[in-house]
Amino acid sequence: MLSSFALAASLALGPAALAASPGPGTPVPAASPGPDAPALVAPPAGGPDPLVPGVVGGGTAEYPMDTPDQAPPPLRPEGDVPVPEPEEEVDELVEYLPRSAVGAACTAKAGAHQRRVERLLGLRVDGKQSAADCRAIRAFQVKEKIKPATGYAGPVTWARAELLAARKNLDPGRRCPVKAYAVACVDLDRQLMWVRKGKKVTYRVVNVRTGRPGYATRTGWHTVYRRHKDHWSSLYDTPMPYAQFFSGGQAFHAVHGQLATPGGSRGCVNLSHADARRLWGVLRKGDRVYIWGKRPGH
Repeated sequence: MLSSFALAASLALGPAALAASPGPGTPVPAASPGPDAPALVAPPAGGPDPLVPGVVGGGTAEYPMDTPDQAPPPLRPEGDVPVPEPEEEVDELVEYLPRSAVGAACTAKAGAHQRRVERLLGLRVDGKQSAADCRAIRAFQVKEKIKPATGYAGPVTWARAELLAARKNLDPGRRCPVKAYAVACVDLDRQLMWVRKGKKVTYRVVNVRTGRPGYATRTGWHTVYRRHKDHWSSLYDTPMPYAQFFSGGQAFHAVHGQLATPGGSRGCVNLSHADARRLWGVLRKGDRVYIWGKRPGH
């Protein structure tokens, strides 16, 4: 698997690469679910400063506003053979910053998730980046090994803080139904999921990435109706390992690369390879899925 620095460099696409990249396309049909890489969209003239990885190679002028969420996938296998696994899991957390703030600390007035991070870190919740906020957020980033530790409240910092908070208080709103049977609970508000059976949590809470605008992950009750460990999307010719479908082509499945990116999926619930592999061993065909909330910013 690519390191985060190599990944960032590979994602710094030039105009030719952008022109060759697939666009949004049409919604994914149930018979042929597609991948979950957001469309590559150039930032509008005079528009907001787009978020880019805050590492070397992440601040080029051609960097797409809606960033890709996968490293280059492995070569497609011939015939019905296993989709190649990544050589190693991504263990580095690379924060996304405004292009103008790459390489500098606390240059932005407020992070993309400023209020959410303030709440989670016990800071004054006003949505404004103060010197005290910067120090507290940088300390959190250093502790959690988020790079670069600039004090910017971006998607990676928010996702990590939300996960740690959920490990202490899993479901403060009691939104996940308590049933005698297994229920895979997906919280779109916090971009988290877990599985419980009765009062027992059978799959520990993990970060996920859900649908972007126009491809919303469907809320309400669903049922796992198909499982394909080595699924490959015929529509977009890209891997969807450990795919467990629950609603008209939307599925839990693994993706290559970091989950906490500015863009979202095409409706699927994305997990890391390690988490998707574990979930494969927990859910079965016929298990129930309950989804609520709305992806922040969408």
